[in-house]
Amino acid sequence: MGDPLDGLRSLMASHDPPLHALIVPSEDYHQSEYVSARDKRREFVSGFSGSAGLALVTKDDARLWTDGRYFLQATQQLSDRWKLMRMGEDPPVETWLADNLPNDATVGIDPWCVSVDTAQRWENAFAKKQQKLVRLGKNLVDEVWENRPPPVINPVIVQPLEFAGRSVAEKLKDLREKLLKAKARGIIFTTLDEVAWLYNVRGSDVSYCPVVHAFAIVTTVSAFFYVDKRKISTEVHSHMEKNGIEVCDYDSISSDVALLASGKLNSAIKGSQTEASNDQEISSSRNGENGAKQTNPDLIWLDSGSCCYALCSKLNSRQVLLQQSPLALPKAVKNPVELDGLRKAHIRDGASVVQYLVWLDKQMQSIYGASGYFIESDKTNKRKHLESIKLTEVSASDKLESFRALKEHFKGLSFPTISSVGPNAAIIHYQPEPDTCAELDADKIYLFDSGAQYQDGTTDITRTVHFGKPSAHEKACYTAVLKGHIALDTAIFPNGTSGHALDILARVPLWKSGLDYRHGTGHGIGSYLNVHEGPHLISFRPHARNVPLQASMTVTDEPGYYEDGNFGIRLENVLIVNDADTKFNFGDKGYLSFEHITWAPYQIKMMDTSMLVPDEIEWVNTYHSKCRKILAPFLDESEMAWLMKATEPVSV
Repeated sequence: MGDPLDGLRSLMASHDPPLHALIVPSEDYHQSEYVSARDKRREFVSGFSGSAGLALVTKDDARLWTDGRYFLQATQQLSDRWKLMRMGEDPPVETWLADNLPNDATVGIDPWCVSVDTAQRWENAFAKKQQKLVRLGKNLVDEVWENRPPPVINPVIVQPLEFAGRSVAEKLKDLREKLLKAKARGIIFTTLDEVAWLYNVRGSDVSYCPVVHAFAIVTTVSAFFYVDKRKISTEVHSHMEKNGIEVCDYDSISSDVALLASGKLNSAIKGSQTEASNDQEISSSRNGENGAKQTNPDLIWLDSGSCCYALCSKLNSRQVLLQQSPLALPKAVKNPVELDGLRKAHIRDGASVVQYLVWLDKQMQSIYGASGYFIESDKTNKRKHLESIKLTEVSASDKLESFRALKEHFKGLSFPTISSVGPNAAIIHYQPEPDTCAELDADKIYLFDSGAQYQDGTTDITRTVHFGKPSAHEKACYTAVLKGHIALDTAIFPNGTSGHALDILARVPLWKSGLDYRHGTGHGIGSYLNVHEGPHLISFRPHARNVPLQASMTVTDEPGYYEDGNFGIRLENVLIVNDADTKFNFGDKGYLSFEHITWAPYQIKMMDTSMLVPDEIEWVNTYHSKCRKILAPFLDESEMAWLMKATEPVSV
């Protein structure tokens, strides 16, 4: 098979009108961060496999935009027919197109794979040069992708109330109250984790994400679930029926949005009275409560940041309410059952990480003659290394997965494990491949960032270790990262504070030495859902949609430092936002603090303790003491002995 660029350019030239450019984003019809194999169109076209990016193809140019996490990876994966565009450093795609294509140029997109916000931003930028965004009827990449993977038919499963914590009925009731308050008679959900959360279902349509390819429409009186019906068991059908949810064909979402727009969705599917008359009844009952005359709600709510342009285009602009999804916050603010599950899942997960470190320490000493996790020595006994036995980044990460797989409620990994040695650890989202991955090396830093999906919670943890003798520079960098990690963990801040305001805390110790990192410091995490969950985050970029942190949210704490060609360091825990018990309460705002729920030791050998102040040393010692107590029930005698040694009190 030839380069897909050639096939795409041929289709672009023959299109009516001919296309000057084609934009190929990473996202699927649901604007997902992680997509199924058949939706990896940008990867197929460009060869770049990172989770974030956008490809642009013109008649004689091909460019790939990605963010700082992937600069190094993209450089390695792109062929010489492609040029890397660094987000935050190079002009965005719409600016580049406006500046480099002729006036009246046509730019093709698949409107199913682009959000409303993004499409509108591009249209506004192109209008200045009379350039036009063309909504394609077919995805051109699919036309040239000869061996595109088929759809996977995996069953939908019900997430029981014992793990979900709130019933579908409760969630729908709250949602409908928000619809009425916003004078909306319906809402369209396209984001996979929102559909799964609202209807208390999970699936396995996307690797690492327990979601099902589905849409949802909820009105003031009805609810619909758009899915491949081959995935629906009798149990799931009963679950939906019990909650008043109509199961519809996945492909009928498009026509049903048009029916929703005209107020005919109910009568078309159920043959009952029209939605408009039902809305009138609700409106009348509300009038009776407050005595004020109200007009029938007629707005259709959709989240412009996640809803695809194709569905929005079927609605009259005057009836569209473009606002953040009313599910974003309820999903992010965990209920007590979800919080309890997350705490328990992270304890089991921490035990797996300790078991892995025990195993890895033993292997590094026996195979490579390394001094090991505890002893600083650059004298490795190379004679111990047998050519027939070796550890690789992939075989090591497979072992970590095997420890997790033995734990209760394990469902799979939450993302591809980042198992990286030396220079590979400097590739922020490095994913080792069996044929090209590196062998472990006792003289180099090893970074592993990994997580699991358990039915009671999703985990994400990063630790950085050295089995030989770390250099003074490596220790100083590790300690600066640790100081930032502790600074964020111990923060106390008023209600209304965004993650953007807190991001600086994790960077200041690095900035003091002129160091930094090109990724955010924290992201929300799901309750047996996506490992990256919004709408909040902790980032150096001021995001317009970033919301203040609230009690019962989850967020990661993961500063790092990366030297291209040498090493990478990252430390990551998951935190829960709690109400803080402060002596005073200035402005009656109420204050918040963090509770860490990740449990695995930090390598004392990697610390330059002279850089730590007494409060930081106390933090490390307290954390390590809790690790011993919390993980003890899950470890055998030898593992516990190792953990006791790994968590011995640090002193200056």
